[in-house]
Amino acid sequence: MADRSFLPGARAANVIIALGGLALGWAIYMRYALVEQSAVGLACRGVETATCETRALVITLFGYSVFGIAALIASFIQLVRPSLVMFTIALMATSIGVVMYNNNLAALAGGLLLISFARPWRGARG
Repeated sequence: MADRSFLPGARAANVIIALGGLALGWAIYMRYALVEQSAVGLACRGVETATCETRALVITLFGYSVFGIAALIASFIQLVRPSLVMFTIALMATSIGVVMYNNNLAALAGGLLLISFARPWRGARG
């Protein structure tokens, strides 16, 4: 085992921040532009466009807490075996879950992500 704790380098941190911001932006767009707008809901009645189908899929997924469960599972895997890829996936799922009405599970996943910084990391250099 390495002596260093899990901590991404500068380049990896930039990629993680960019992908996390992209996931957060997508979730904000989906929630405030498509899901919460009653005009969009009325326009989607009986219409099968890609936007309406995406809206229906997102509503179904957050109804079953899929975003929060995915964030929790990814964060738990990150806690058990830290890696940059799993941290990025868990961060993206957590940010989507927080915005898309799965606050409880996604907040727990965020806590697990914070704890994962204290774990020893095999990918540590030095």
